[in-house]
Amino acid sequence: MNSVVRNVSIASAVTAVDFRGAMRHLTGGVSVITAGRAKEISGMTVTSVSSLSVEPPSLIVSINRAASSWPLIARHGAFGVNILTADQLEIAERFTGKGGLKGAERFAGAEWTTRASGVPLLVGALAAIDCEVEEVIERHSHAIVIGRVLDVIVSERTAALAYWHGEYVAIDHEEDAVRLAEVSLPSRHVHARGSR
Repeated sequence: MNSVVRNVSIASAVTAVDFRGAMRHLTGGVSVITAGRAKEISGMTVTSVSSLSVEPPSLIVSINRAASSWPLIARHGAFGVNILTADQLEIAERFTGKGGLKGAERFAGAEWTTRASGVPLLVGALAAIDCEVEEVIERHSHAIVIGRVLDVIVSERTAALAYWHGEYVAIDHEEDAVRLAEVSLPSRHVHARGSR
């Protein structure tokens, strides 16, 4: 294994408030991580999912080790990644624990299925990805979990839920692609003409 670990000194001028403020500029897709089996289930809303590799299919998610889902992921060695659609805001909020909801209570009001690992996967998500834990790297308050993809369920829907500047934002492929083209294409033509 080629792993490099080094101590990085962070200037004392960087506060948690400053860092959070900077990270609010990073737009993240909203997913619900699910863990556990049968009645012992929990989950959480995250923006920290990222693909790692296509061969073999694998992804990375950062999990707070104080979260109720963490012991279930560690014990069962599996988790689900449910990428939310723009109209699944209520599900995103339920899995943040809004209203004091915990564990299995967060799953009420939505349809769930299971695949190879046995963790709940959200029916109707943009994508529901069944993963087994391949490796865990513990750093500070979080665990970086590398998940090997066991199965994928993909929806035909196109509108995604994102999180930016402390708010949920809907991103629709069809509508937003047209808007982006209207804004960006004229500037490309201007740049191209000016560079001749």
